[in-house]
Amino acid sequence: MAPKLRIEHHFTGSDFVRDMVIGMSDGLTVPFALAAGLSSIANSTNIVITGGLAEIAAGSIAMGLGGYLAAKSDAEHYAVERATEERQRDSIPESEFAEGNMFFYPMALARSKAA
Repeated sequence: MAPKLRIEHHFTGSDFVRDMVIGMSDGLTVPFALAAGLSSIANSTNIVITGGLAEIAAGSIAMGLGGYLAAKSDAEHYAVERATEERQRDSIPESEFAEGNMFFYPMALARSKAA
């Protein structure tokens, strides 16, 4: 009887969860600090609430733009590096082969040139 295949389910949202945790941490710290500072100088509750809401809106926009720009620049960097490696693979294959062996040899993944 053939062994039954087990399907493994892995968590794939680690980047999203990381960004959410960092965003929530930053997004909650600053408005509370601002509200504490405003409450010590303002005589009106409306000023404290308005200032806190304005900071939440501004902070959300800033964090969103920062995350977008970071992801976009990371993708562009990867594309440039990949193009460079492909160009080198085609123009100087011996050097790229030696570089690959130097990288993978310690992991016992070196392959022979005949393969």
